[in-house]
Amino acid sequence: MEWWGAVKNNMEVKKNTLMWVIIGVLFLSVLFLTFKLGSSGAGISDIGTTGKIDTTGWTTNEIMNYEMHGTIPARAGKISATTGASGGMVGGC
Repeated sequence: MEWWGAVKNNMEVKKNTLMWVIIGVLFLSVLFLTFKLGSSGAGISDIGTTGKIDTTGWTTNEIMNYEMHGTIPARAGKISATTGASGGMVGGC
């Protein structure tokens, strides 16, 4: 039964290799998405020069929600005449 030990050993090597390949793919995809999001330029901030998010056009309630909870309004990066002061915000907490 020496061959059975060799087969089990070979299967263990394949499992370990597959595990490391999956970990590598996940790591590379996270790295890619991180850089993609970092370079997307959502158009809601002027962090490069001032270090703060541009909140002009936000209501006082939206500014308070940003300061207290870190939530950015859905309409923040969009310029639209159809959305009013409460446009785009649904729900809470």
